[in-house]
Amino acid sequence: MAAMATDSALLTERPRRPARALAPRKGPIARTVGLDVPFFADKNRAFWVLQSAGWIGYFMLRTLGGVANGVPAMFVVHALLLTATGYSLTLLLASLYRRLITMRALYTVILSLGAVLLASAAFSVIETWSNATFVKPGGSVVGVQWFGAILLNFALLAAWSALYYGINYYLLLEEEIDQRARLESQASTAQLAMLRYQLNPHFLFNTLNSISTLVLLKQTERANAMLARLSSFLRYTLANEPTAQVTLAQEVETLKLYLEIEKMRFEDRLRPHFRIEAQTIGARLPSLLLQPLIENAIKYAVTPSETGADIWLTAVPEGEYVRIEVADNGAGGQDALVATQSTGVGLANTRDRLAQAYGERHRFATGKNEHGGFSVTVEIPLDARPLTG
Repeated sequence: MAAMATDSALLTERPRRPARALAPRKGPIARTVGLDVPFFADKNRAFWVLQSAGWIGYFMLRTLGGVANGVPAMFVVHALLLTATGYSLTLLLASLYRRLITMRALYTVILSLGAVLLASAAFSVIETWSNATFVKPGGSVVGVQWFGAILLNFALLAAWSALYYGINYYLLLEEEIDQRARLESQASTAQLAMLRYQLNPHFLFNTLNSISTLVLLKQTERANAMLARLSSFLRYTLANEPTAQVTLAQEVETLKLYLEIEKMRFEDRLRPHFRIEAQTIGARLPSLLLQPLIENAIKYAVTPSETGADIWLTAVPEGEYVRIEVADNGAGGQDALVATQSTGVGLANTRDRLAQAYGERHRFATGKNEHGGFSVTVEIPLDARPLTG
C-alpha cells in the first residue's frame, strides 16, 4: 500500500471550450467561385490569381488616372506597356525569390533589395521611353523624370516584394504549425498506445505465473478455467485499439472479467464491490484506464493480507463530471499516505493516460479513505469524449 500512495493529488482546472475552426463554404455557388476550398490550398493557382488581379488593377488605375488628367488616347498603350513590363519583371522577381527565401534572412534582404533596384531601373527606362514615344511624342527624357520614375517604381516593386514574402512566410508558418499539430497528435497517440501496452506484460506475468502454479499442483480444472477467462480477457484487449474509447459500462464489464481471473488466485480473499450510478454508464474513457488501479489494490491490499481485502469501485455524477473512485480497506494505514516515489506503473500510467486523453479536463487524486485503506479518485467529463483515444 505504501507504494500506491506515492502519487500525490493532481488537481486541474475545469475545461475551457475550444475555439471552432472556420470550415470551407459548401454549395454549388461556392464550388463555382472556388470558395469550397481554402484559397491557398493550391499555392500556384493563388499566385497567378493574385498576380493577374494586381496588375489588372494597376492598369485600370493608371488608365483612369490618365483619363482624369486629359492625356491623349495613346496613353492607354503606354499604360498597357507598363503593365506588361511590371507583370514580366515581377515574374522574374518571383522566380528569384523562390531561391532567396530559403537563404539566411540577411542575405535574402540584401539580395532582394538589389534585385528590386535593378528591376526598378529597368522599369523606369521603359516607362520614360514609352512616355516620350506615346504620351509626349518628340519630348526629351531628362534625368529628373527618370529619377522620379525610379522612385515610384521602386516603391511599387518593393511593395509587391513585401507582399510576396509576407504571403509565402505566412504559408510556411501555417505548414509548420500544421506539421507540428500532426506530429503532436501522432506522438500523443503513440504515447497512449505505449501506456496501454505497458499493462499487458505486467498482467500476463502474474496470470501465467498463477496458471503455472496450478499446473504444478495438478489442479488442471482450475488452470483450464483460468486459461479460458484469460483468453476472453485477451480477446477483448486485442479487439480494441490501444487508443480506443469505451463507455464506463463496457469498462466495468471488462474489470469484472479481470476480477474473475484474479478470483481464481485469491478466492474469498478478494471481495470486489461495484456501485455504478445509472447516469454515469455512458461516460466515455480510454479502454482499460481503471484496470491498473484495481490491479494495484489487489497487489497492495489483498496480496499482503491473510484475510484479503475488500475493493470498491464507485461511479457517481457530479455536475458535468463523473467521479470514479477505486478504494480498498487494506492494512496500509498512515503508511499509505507516505509521499515516496512509486516503482510501479499503475498510478503513473493512469495519470499519464488521463493527461493525454483529457488535457486539463480531468481531476486525479489519491489518499486515505474511510475504510482505513487507500483510494484513487478520478473525475472525467460526463458527456464529452476524450481529446484523443
